[in-house]
Amino acid sequence: MKKGSGTIVIPILFSVVIFTVWELLVFLLEIPEYLLPPPSTIFNELGTNFSILLGHMAMTMLAAVSGYLLANGIGFCAGVIFAHSKTIEKGIYPYAIALKTTPVIAMAPLLVLWFGTDLESKIATAALICFFPIIVNSVKGLTSVDRDSLDLFKSYSASKWQIFIKLRLRTSLPYVFSALKISTGLSVVGAVVGEFVGANVGIGYLILVSSYHLETSTMFAAIMMSALGGVTFFTIVSLIEKKVIFWQRALETG
Repeated sequence: MKKGSGTIVIPILFSVVIFTVWELLVFLLEIPEYLLPPPSTIFNELGTNFSILLGHMAMTMLAAVSGYLLANGIGFCAGVIFAHSKTIEKGIYPYAIALKTTPVIAMAPLLVLWFGTDLESKIATAALICFFPIIVNSVKGLTSVDRDSLDLFKSYSASKWQIFIKLRLRTSLPYVFSALKISTGLSVVGAVVGEFVGANVGIGYLILVSSYHLETSTMFAAIMMSALGGVTFFTIVSLIEKKVIFWQRALETG
């Protein structure tokens, strides 16, 4: 089996095994569908209402991607500032930690109050949960420059801007992309949480409404669509990483 095909085939095989065992357990244990529907029922729901589910997922992913871009853009800029000023880092970093340790579900009602029940509050919720990883990783990456390389740049009278672009930024990219990949899933979680609190469309809204009516198969179908969106988002960012920092893969395999 080729290495590339293994990354696709193995997860598919595991999924087949998991869904088969799930189906058998529900049948043998006679678990009611409103508690745990079998995969066959869930897939039937996906097929029957796919266009509706896709519409809800599109709104969730719009909020997730928008919040993701906003958080990582601001977070990286903050990381650059922190890396160049320990005073600012010591002054603001505790607030970033406090923000990280505050459950996003506790902040969501406040964000809905500030931004309303439209898309903006979901973007804010997604951004809030994505903000911390990029700050931590960008600071770590920007300050992990090899000392010999830094001395070499200085010996050639390189400006601070040249050192930042050609050395610090390049060194930070693996750290930054690690944060970007982590944040793909977090952004979807943040958007869904925002939809739980106040929305009339989206995966979170659909899950909430389905739970009220004990439509468990619809809930599971919505959860699967959310997971699909997160996995797709992660895959896209991973592919971009391979194109941008192609030398990193060469170092790892070499």
